[in-house]
Amino acid sequence: MDTLIKQQKQAVKDTFPINGTDFIEFYVGNAKQSSIFYQAAFGFELVAYRGPETGSKETVSYVLQQGKVRLVLTSAFDPDHEILKHVHLHGDGVKVLALWVDDARDAYEKAVERGAESAFEPYTISDEDGEVVLSGIHTYGETIHTFVERNNYSGAFMPGFVSRKSIRKVEPVGLKYVDHCVGNVELGQMNRWIKFYQEVLGFKLLITFDDKDISTKYTALMSKVVSNGNGYIKFPINEPAKGLKKSQIEEYLDFYKSAGVQHIAVSTDNIIETVSKLRENGVEFLYVPDNYYEDLLDRVGDIDESIEDLKGQNILVDRDNEGYLLQIFTKPVQDRPTVFYEIIQRKGAQSFGKGNFKALFEAIEREQELRGTL
Repeated sequence: MDTLIKQQKQAVKDTFPINGTDFIEFYVGNAKQSSIFYQAAFGFELVAYRGPETGSKETVSYVLQQGKVRLVLTSAFDPDHEILKHVHLHGDGVKVLALWVDDARDAYEKAVERGAESAFEPYTISDEDGEVVLSGIHTYGETIHTFVERNNYSGAFMPGFVSRKSIRKVEPVGLKYVDHCVGNVELGQMNRWIKFYQEVLGFKLLITFDDKDISTKYTALMSKVVSNGNGYIKFPINEPAKGLKKSQIEEYLDFYKSAGVQHIAVSTDNIIETVSKLRENGVEFLYVPDNYYEDLLDRVGDIDESIEDLKGQNILVDRDNEGYLLQIFTKPVQDRPTVFYEIIQRKGAQSFGKGNFKALFEAIEREQELRGTL
């Protein structure tokens, strides 16, 4: 059964302070076209650019931002470049989960000392706007954590980039910050990576879900959630569990060809308005049948929102001891059924929507069946 681990009972401490998610970098086949998609569909503003015009002869990157959510979309020109090799194997996907820290050198040294595998040693880049210190460690699959120290930088993003504004008119949809990022790993690897975050970064175990919590008639999975001390960074880690048919985690691993980031949950203060705008922009969401709403208030108690408004946007609701949350999940945002987004509004709840798992995973199974991968 799911277990909420009370923070005050944890005798653990962050290995080093983490101030939040600095950026999430995708390796993609065509960064320009991907940037237009995120501007048009998700309401992100283009804020910075790096490419041949700025002296980058091998790669190009577009930096997009909405609220505190910052995405970097990166591609390369040479088919033998490691970025395009990554895209060839995995499709468009998350390469970097960057963490904003006070001291990137100290973070790197402590992480490696505690057993992390180095991705790259600390180095400093600078321009007229100041300097940024970067370092990196490996995590599951080919994903890396980049430590970003930017206390002495005032530019648009970091040295090597120039400020750039969207050509098209962009309408933000109300996205505020990254709530959590979910990783999918191979069978038997979940506990290894949970231990990694606990021992290397000093994270605490927040919640455990087993295959009785997360299962349908056909499929199941297991999940554990770790968090840093201030709660700004939350990483659920999923692995497959035995079921009658292929689970969503197995489908992801088949298409992504390794462990990797499954979905990014982004917070909003008004989920009905945000989802309405996203739908108008062409974003597709998983569908939950109308009967989900028939006894909703019996399950979750009184809520501020109209049931009809929630039903109209197909938004799910769940409650824990701290309050309730509202959530909805997009379909995958690339051709391979890998990375997707969760839109979430928390009204006190600190959990992850356990009461919606069955409805959500049945919705995913319907999509798998259409793809012929269930």
